[in-house]
Amino acid sequence: MINRAIRDETGRAAIWLDETSGPLAPRNIYGVTKLAAEGLCRLYATEHRLPCVVLRTARFFPEDDDTHRSLSGENLKANEFLHRRLTVEDAADAHIAALDGAPRLGFGIFIVSAPPPFDRADATELKQDAAAVIARYFPDAPRLFARRGWTLPTSLGRVYDPSHALRHLGFQCRTDFAAVLAALREDRELPFIHDASYVPPKDHR
Repeated sequence: MINRAIRDETGRAAIWLDETSGPLAPRNIYGVTKLAAEGLCRLYATEHRLPCVVLRTARFFPEDDDTHRSLSGENLKANEFLHRRLTVEDAADAHIAALDGAPRLGFGIFIVSAPPPFDRADATELKQDAAAVIARYFPDAPRLFARRGWTLPTSLGRVYDPSHALRHLGFQCRTDFAAVLAALREDRELPFIHDASYVPPKDHR
């Protein structure tokens, strides 16, 4: 779903990404093959009555992000629960919900991400001053982050909207940004995995 303009975050407001976003113009071969696979799934569901559910998942990898170096891994992941992350456990549960729902749905495409706390009306301000919007929804977030040496995002260029999955698949992620703040508030273990030493299977030698 992420074309070049969305990746570069050139707009004046955050882009709300849902299943109706488009036209889709993948920016690399990775995105092209995923979009082609969705088309094949739709074709088989239509022509061969093979129930199929496509999950467009947000980020859930445990390792450091190799494209963002300005924040610590835990800080970056915590921020992403605002707009484009879910836990490994929620990703697994979403797949179970998809398996359960496929016979009823026949075919469906669903974004799976932690529910964002924002409203679409916040889109412009999220791009211009995200920290202020976050503080409005969570007044103690700046203090909790500062206590850990973290920083809140100053700008959010896109927000994943998983509400379609809740309405039609009956699924919602259990872990969200509020859960992250609750862990910080109570000084307990964070509700997501961060492992800087993790090596994904594709990189195994």
